[in-house]
Amino acid sequence: MSSKPRLWISRKLSDATEARAARDYDVVLNPEDRAFDAEGIIAMSGDVDAILPCHSEVFSADVTARLAGRLKIIANHSVGVDHCDLAALKARGIVVTNTPDVLSNATAEIAFLLLLGAARRAPEGDRMLRAGNWNSWSPSFMVGQEVTGKRLGIVGMGRVGQVMARRARGFDMEVHYYNRKRLAPELEAGAVFHENLDDLLAVSQFLSLHCPATPETKGLMNRERFAMLPEGAIFVNTARGALVDENALIEALKSGRLAAAGLDVFQVEPGGNPAFAALDNIFMLPHIGSGTRDTRDAMGFRALDNLDAFFAGREPGDRVA
Repeated sequence: MSSKPRLWISRKLSDATEARAARDYDVVLNPEDRAFDAEGIIAMSGDVDAILPCHSEVFSADVTARLAGRLKIIANHSVGVDHCDLAALKARGIVVTNTPDVLSNATAEIAFLLLLGAARRAPEGDRMLRAGNWNSWSPSFMVGQEVTGKRLGIVGMGRVGQVMARRARGFDMEVHYYNRKRLAPELEAGAVFHENLDDLLAVSQFLSLHCPATPETKGLMNRERFAMLPEGAIFVNTARGALVDENALIEALKSGRLAAAGLDVFQVEPGGNPAFAALDNIFMLPHIGSGTRDTRDAMGFRALDNLDAFFAGREPGDRVA
């Protein structure tokens, strides 16, 4: 019988991550990348000391109450932990960690891709060419919005938000932000702080969400707040779908209050919102913000670093519960 801690990696991770895990743990892999429901998660918890899950595995209060006593730690392969009931897990004595820092660049890249693509009508042009429908040109053809020099509002100036701000400065954008607390001047780097979210919305020609999903931020962008944006604003979300009232977003896109939107996250995942597909002024990606080879390796290694520390009797560096 192995003396190594038994670890379940719930989804197919990078080859480098799985190789390292197999070296250091008695590891249970998922080569078919099969999604596990609540009953599957509960059943697996009785056979392992640790779980390395993704955001697709939900540890609700009900699931947590039924987890086996053997399970000691959940080392998430994600920054967001909205799929975990942290209070319930803490009450059970189960340690929870996440993977901050390592996916900031990749996520900010996708956010800026969505911003540019939505502003310049890239998905619409791509569909036109693929369908063989490009048969004319004029100065009024496919006119979009210029990004350079415009005002960008960032909601949540954490790691990803700060990288997004740096990318925006490369386009000479004027950066404004709302955060729970103001950043130090060296981190702010000239960005304009707004103590009130509604004040930020009023000046944001482009708005990008980078805050976590919590009970307080659920439905943050609703009908009233979309109406506070300047006419013709462009909205981007690479944070979490729960932050947005999707029906209100559709209304704002149809009415012209918003010129366009770029989304990498949705209330229902996988699948997204089928109602979005009818709108030409929306650019969608299937939650691939952190989906680069470099980032996937870094996320897996960060989760394993947390597990290594825990089983060596040290405090995991990224403990959230």
